[in-house]
Parts: sequence; C-alpha cells; structure tokens
Amino acid sequence: MTNKVHNFSAGPGILPEEVLRKSAEACINFKNSNLSLLEISHRSKDWVEVMDDIQVMVKRLLNLPKGYSVLFLQGGASTQFAMVPFNLLSLDGQAAYLNTGVWAKKAYQEAKKMGNTVLVASSEDKNYSYIPKGYSIPENSDYLHITSNNTIYGTQIKDFPYDCPVPLVCDMSSDMFSRPIEADKFSLIYAGAQKNMGPAGATLVIVKDDVLGKTTRNIPTMLDYKIHIDSESMYNTPPVFSIYVSYLTLQWLENQGGVSAIHQKNRTKADLLYNEIDKNGLFEGTANAYDRSDMNVCFIPKDEKNTDIFLNILKEANISGLKGHRSVGGFRASIYNAMPIESVQVLVDVMKEFERKNG
Repeated sequence: MTNKVHNFSAGPGILPEEVLRKSAEACINFKNSNLSLLEISHRSKDWVEVMDDIQVMVKRLLNLPKGYSVLFLQGGASTQFAMVPFNLLSLDGQAAYLNTGVWAKKAYQEAKKMGNTVLVASSEDKNYSYIPKGYSIPENSDYLHITSNNTIYGTQIKDFPYDCPVPLVCDMSSDMFSRPIEADKFSLIYAGAQKNMGPAGATLVIVKDDVLGKTTRNIPTMLDYKIHIDSESMYNTPPVFSIYVSYLTLQWLENQGGVSAIHQKNRTKADLLYNEIDKNGLFEGTANAYDRSDMNVCFIPKDEKNTDIFLNILKEANISGLKGHRSVGGFRASIYNAMPIESVQVLVDVMKEFERKNG
C-alpha cells in the first residue's frame, strides 16, 4: 500500500488498525444501542460491563493476585506525580526516587512539594543516557519511585529492583504491557494510556490495597485512591472514549497471545533497528547499549548536516514522527506494541539506502 504512513510518533502513539475501526464504529453506534459511545450514561449497563471487563483483563494480562485494585483515572501520569505522595508519603516520612529522565525528575520535584524526598541515584550527569545501578534504597522510606522506560532518552530498566525493601512504585507510561513483569512485586503502577494502550485522557493505576490508608494526610477527594476504588473508577464521569479504546487495545493484545507473545515481537523489532544503527556508518545510538529501550529507539547522525537531509528522505518514504526530542536531537523511533515489523523494515531499508548513497 504505497500511501501507508509509518507512524513512529512517541505519543500519542500508534494503535492497531482494527482498534481504530471498532472505536470509530462505537462513536456512531455503541453495542447496537443506536447511541454513540460519547453520549451514553456512564452508569448504563453497557458501560459498566466495559469497566468490569477491562479491570479483569488487566489483572489477567499481568497475572495479578488478589489484593490489588485497578483504576482508570483522568489527569495523565503527571497527576500521579502528586497522587502517589498524597496517598503514600506520611507527614513525617520520606520518599525515595530514581531519576532517569525528564518525567522521573518531574515526579521527584512534585513529591518534594509534599514532604521529605531523597534521590537514590540519577543519570542526569550523562544526559540520561544510562540507567543507574547498584544504588542503595533507604529502608526508612515510605516507597521507592522508578520510571521503567524513558521516552525522550531511549533508556529502559531491564532489571527491576524486585528485592526493594520498601513499597515499589513505577511509572510505566511508555512500556506498559510490552513485556512480562512480576506485577506482584510492585505496590503501585501507573501509566498514561497514550503511549502504548490508547488515546490521551485515561490513566491506568494498579494499586496494592494494603499500602493505602497509612498516612495521616488530609487528601483532596479527587486525589484519594480509596475514593476511586470505592467508586469503581466512576466517582466522576470517566473518560469513556479513552477507556474504551484501551479496552479494545487490551482485547487485541490478548488475541496476539498476551504480554509474553508481544514481548517477543517487540524484541525482534528492536533488534532489527538497533542492529542497523550499530552497523550503519552514518548513525550512532545515544543510549548505553545494555539500557536501550525496546519502545523508543534514539539515534543521531554522526554528521549533524545529515539531520535535515535524512528528515526530508523520511518524509518522502511516508515515515512520520521520527524527529528526536530537542533534549537529544537526531531521531527517535517509537516502536510500541502496535507497530508492525514491516514499518521497522521500511525504516531500516531507508537507512541502508542513505548510507549507500552518502557513506
């Protein structure tokens, strides 16, 4: 299909074509009700069924044991930067943070407004090109906050601190459901939908019930996890479209074989692209090899004058969204779950041809 656009956008990210079709149909006629998804009551039987089903799917995909609640909230991952300390950081306590990128740093800065915080390690000294290792976690902390994948810099935590002596909290916005994890080792996971799960508007929160209710804070109602748990994510009107698209995306993921199966596909895509970067004489990767992200592949031209030239070639090849973030420059290929390997191959072929003509 010559007019196909290969969408490498970092977020909102690519979604499966069948999900886009089904969600568009639901905007006209939701569940044969002759009503739009956008105008039905969120208290209706049809919608409540979606909310019940998506919670079950999340637990099934992650093999979550009993004792966890699944929420779909508003405000993006950025609101979680405040909700986490509001609910987990006691007034006289301490929170620990790992700084591995812009969003990890923002989470840390937000928590500092709430109380005592400490950085256990940071990779800011080398423009977040690696994941710190061998750091100590203060055992008197109320929790440790980490960010699993750093979209801007193309790094990803490969070895989670599962032996963490305090509750482990993780922002998984850009690699949620992309690889197997030991979900029961986390006390709280959150993820904005728009990177790998759905459109902007909904945020997935998975919280271990027994970590709540231990602070003495006066928590604002909309920032209180227990309020949302008791209201089954519908204390106020939920973002029905974003949740429904996420629901369809998780159905698609299960039909692909689940998280383990999609992980193998993601590894194949990442290996294909990183192998080309490493052997192509005109490009180089920006992230430490061991810490390279399977979701966001960052690379730069060895000669800066080639940046604009290559961007024009990408446009001619119907490759979109590859311009790198200003913090890194160069190029960033976001290859989320829905990205077909055929699109990665098109990019690799363009890179090969660029080297042949200019190397």
